[in-house]
Amino acid sequence: MNYRVPQPVPQVILDDIRGAQKMLSGVSRVTAMEGSRHLSALTGSPVHLKCENLQRTGSFKLRGAYVRIAGLRPEQRAAGVVAASAGNHAQGVALASSLLGVRSTVFMPVGAPLPKVAATQEYGADVRLHGQVVDETFLAAQEYADRTGAVFIHPFDHRDIIAGQGTVGLEILEQCPEVRTILVGIGGGGLAAGVAVAVKALRPDVRVIGVQAAGAAAYPPSLKVGHPISIDEPMTMADGIKVGRPGDVPFKIIGELVDDVRTVSEDALSSALLLCLERAKLVVEPAGCSTVATLLSEPELYGGGPVVAVLSGGNVDPLLLQRILRHGMAAAGRYLSLRLRVADRPGALAGLLAVLSVVDANVLDVSHVRTDPRLGLTEVEVELHLETKGPEHCAEVARSLHGAGYKVMS
Repeated sequence: MNYRVPQPVPQVILDDIRGAQKMLSGVSRVTAMEGSRHLSALTGSPVHLKCENLQRTGSFKLRGAYVRIAGLRPEQRAAGVVAASAGNHAQGVALASSLLGVRSTVFMPVGAPLPKVAATQEYGADVRLHGQVVDETFLAAQEYADRTGAVFIHPFDHRDIIAGQGTVGLEILEQCPEVRTILVGIGGGGLAAGVAVAVKALRPDVRVIGVQAAGAAAYPPSLKVGHPISIDEPMTMADGIKVGRPGDVPFKIIGELVDDVRTVSEDALSSALLLCLERAKLVVEPAGCSTVATLLSEPELYGGGPVVAVLSGGNVDPLLLQRILRHGMAAAGRYLSLRLRVADRPGALAGLLAVLSVVDANVLDVSHVRTDPRLGLTEVEVELHLETKGPEHCAEVARSLHGAGYKVMS
């Protein structure tokens, strides 16, 4: 995807963000800051969660979209706006346009989750499904802008977008003045760049650390060579930060002001989502909980004082949420799948389940395989899916099965 903008790269300064904050008064919410006892105990420092998942439209994207569209000239507003997005930016542009009385057209991939498509339409946008991947959708939106004169609203590569997202940083400093470290997820970089400008201008002693999904981490290699580079086929469940190339405008800011960029695994993302749901009672999408994932993965890095982790969004498709929760339970040792062979005779399964009952393993699903040529005539393979209490309990289940004479295959 080509995110290039004309050079020289525009600057974003504190006054831009303060102006955006005034513009957003009464439009965006000052989202809550919630403490996390579990993460605080894990890191040894107070940890607070900045809940942008509770923002209007379910993410921080409304902030930048509103500032960008509000800054258009009258003739530009009359021409309408167009955007490309799989979800959060789409909804932000749709609501911002409706609030400002501007016609909006939003291109979304054909496979975009139905709840996100419906929400974007309900916020007032004309939604057009095009392309199988966001790259194709992005090009279609740009072609539409060229053909109709509509103003293309980039998701992150514009100074007004960055100024709007930077208001998150101002709120963090107001809500948690003692903060020492701020964690922000990075896709294209608009949110991290905006937060960094605001925070470093007022509190240069505060660390700002970006977080990317390991399978879509374009910033570390780009920062290493000193200019944005693309990665082929970024892969991650965190579609909100699944961006193959940094934006030119945020890249310059992040290179100058962000202290570090960390990466997190898919297991860490799913574990973080599960933790937010169970411990904080917050529905957070995978991209939104990338900051929590790095706290879980490297807690020793964040022990130098109060930490604020930005939960950037909560728009997650229910079907994806179901899969992620199961993945998160498995990553946390709460879900165990195994196969073993038993005698194909009455009572064999009951005996197996009795062993599992003794160790208090909850059986979620049982399936039998009798047609595998590797099985003996009197054997049956049993596949079990169990709910467990953690890694130690998983080990206890395995020991009990071995002790009862069962050979666990996986």
